[in-house]
Amino acid sequence: MTGGSTGEAADGATDAGQGAAAEPEVASVLGYEQARDELIEVVRSLEAGGTTLEESLALWERGEELAKVCRHWLEGARARLDAALAEESGES
Repeated sequence: MTGGSTGEAADGATDAGQGAAAEPEVASVLGYEQARDELIEVVRSLEAGGTTLEESLALWERGEELAKVCRHWLEGARARLDAALAEESGES
């Protein structure tokens, strides 16, 4: 949903490996902050209880997806920082 962020998601997507085929698509749609905020709401709903087993399982599965998206964004950010630091140290 954020125009500038989709390129960043695609950069890290190649490093994700074949086990996370749907992850880059989800990450290109959800930014880090959006995924984090939704994950917080999922956790709050699960902690509050009052949901059926099916609803709880669906929330848990969504939470797992959101956690993967967050991890994807954080790994991409770490790679970019590492690259910038390596470039900086190479120039010194």
